[in-house]
Amino acid sequence: MNSPVTDLLKKLIHFEKALVTPVYIQIAQQIINAIQRGYLMEGTVLPGTRNLAVLLAINRNTAVAVYEELASQGWVDMVPNRGTFVLMPEQKTAPIKAPAQGLEKLRDYPISTGFPFQPSFNLAPTDAFLVCKYVINDGQPDLRLHPTYQFSRMYSASMKRAALIAKWNQTNEQSATTFNLNLANYLNATRGFHITSKNIMSTRSTEMSLYIVSQILIKQADVVLVADLSHYKSNMIFQQAGANIITIPVDEYGLDVDYIKTHFTKHSIRCVYVCAHRQYPTTVTLSAERRLKLLQLAKAYKFAIIEDDFDYDFQFEGSAMLPMASSDAHGVVIYLGKLGQSFFPSFQVGFVVAPQTIINEAKNYLQILDKQGDLIQKQMLSELIVEGEIHRLIKKNMTVYKQRRDFLGETLQDYFQSLATWELPTGGLAIWLRFEPRISLIELAKKAQENDLFLPKTILYQNKDICAIRLGFGHLNEVDIEIVVQKLKSSYDAVVSQKGN
Repeated sequence: MNSPVTDLLKKLIHFEKALVTPVYIQIAQQIINAIQRGYLMEGTVLPGTRNLAVLLAINRNTAVAVYEELASQGWVDMVPNRGTFVLMPEQKTAPIKAPAQGLEKLRDYPISTGFPFQPSFNLAPTDAFLVCKYVINDGQPDLRLHPTYQFSRMYSASMKRAALIAKWNQTNEQSATTFNLNLANYLNATRGFHITSKNIMSTRSTEMSLYIVSQILIKQADVVLVADLSHYKSNMIFQQAGANIITIPVDEYGLDVDYIKTHFTKHSIRCVYVCAHRQYPTTVTLSAERRLKLLQLAKAYKFAIIEDDFDYDFQFEGSAMLPMASSDAHGVVIYLGKLGQSFFPSFQVGFVVAPQTIINEAKNYLQILDKQGDLIQKQMLSELIVEGEIHRLIKKNMTVYKQRRDFLGETLQDYFQSLATWELPTGGLAIWLRFEPRISLIELAKKAQENDLFLPKTILYQNKDICAIRLGFGHLNEVDIEIVVQKLKSSYDAVVSQKGN
């Protein structure tokens, strides 16, 4: 006859080998649950590992692992030659008894503070969360193209390296890391730079890079020039730093540099923020002539250029125009970029390229926010760079994205031929779609939501001169693109019909 404990365990414990959670963890968690619920009392003797293995039809090593897991958490006491006994872990925190303070009435954590503070208007969230099957974003990559199996093996191998612990235990950085050296070499080869690891700092994202740079450069009321259509996140960062943001016109050749020269004087500008390779959101490229003028003007007027090259790797046709930073002989450009954009966000890294004095100061800020970063991520990216694998992955993804861009152009031609205008960019994962005649984009977003298509407000651009959306296509395959454009056209027709009525 089985013991009551054996019968109880047989009834309570169920596990699935197909789950990601290891079997021994599943079993241990269910035994803990039984102890917490009072089914197994303190002092109860559990079956030996051989008997447990037979009872649950598992390997004996798995049974040993179950008891070792329980012992490590303090739920059982494994006594040699005697058995495994249930324990009740000691309560680590004493209960608070203070009726005079009214603590016995607490049921929920407080919503508001008991002290004053000033919320930041500039950092108010722009995200909206709606349950729609289809979403248009501002040009994000397709995470389905991420080489998951390859990266899982690399991550596991990196975790097992003994040198990893030594790196984590370092109190300060005595010399340039291997990652910074490899990243500098990669940028020299792909962007025409002539930098060393002393000219580079890696961060978690381009937004973190820009935030740190803004803290270094900008004081209250400093003038920051941006395009009249610019990235909302960068504007939020500048505003939070206290900048006086002034917008500059943009045309088919990019930022109007002559406008800067005729409307501002020497020492009146702190910095100019520009996406020279592909201006956000319109995707136009800053011409070579204007790049040269801007560099010369920065030297003469003593302002900094923040060059945000957020999608340099996404170049489908011809050669990407080299960054202004590659031609900077006077130390006026701070270059922001991102590596690994086709990977999962946890494997992407932002970086800053600048004169050494700026990098040294930026690292002082970084050590407060993120002293070491993700060492495993950096180890993996270093290997991808050294082995040339990152070039292969980028090239492979570019073929897919180019096909999607071309298919989007064909689909738009079918549905919006006489209703909108657009140009297929030579790179990037978004197009600038201008509606003619003009419609209400807010109404378009509402109708799209009714059609199970979400248009974030951050991709809608409408004023007295503009009626356009930044239509990202990178995350959509060809089937998705066909459906999304159909839904967009149906929503457009509904808005026009409503306007006519």
